[in-house]
Amino acid sequence: MAALIDVVEFEIGNSLYALDIGVAREIVEMIPITPIPRSSPYLAGIINLRGEITNIINLALLLDPASAAEISDDQKIIVLVPDAAAGSNVGVIVDEVHSVIKVSEEDIEVMDDSISHMACIKGVIKLSRGEGAGQTGRDLVLWIDIVKLLGDLVAHD
Repeated sequence: MAALIDVVEFEIGNSLYALDIGVAREIVEMIPITPIPRSSPYLAGIINLRGEITNIINLALLLDPASAAEISDDQKIIVLVPDAAAGSNVGVIVDEVHSVIKVSEEDIEVMDDSISHMACIKGVIKLSRGEGAGQTGRDLVLWIDIVKLLGDLVAHD
């Protein structure tokens, strides 16, 4: 019997993504973000989340630097556990959080090491959904290695 893995499924643009449930501390509604002068474009700024200063990353810009990812009030922030970002308080902006899902290892396509290493992708999750209005019945979800992605940011900055 294949093992089940818990992930948080979310959306950016028209693409589906997931990250390990163990790195997500909480999901909060969008709140005002204070920009940081002369920071990297993907760093949206900081917020005061219940007395803790939290760095906010615009994940759309980090995943696709060419995107014109505007921040809007209907987006969400996935706040990560400090261990996911080398002890820092970090949150990532996403368009919508769909759900926490259990995925069978059988439904995960592991990517080639050279591609997954560069893209910080653990694999592609193949979700079966009900057939419906124009749907193929399957959705592909990119499973992000958010710990590696954030680690690479620290290494390059």
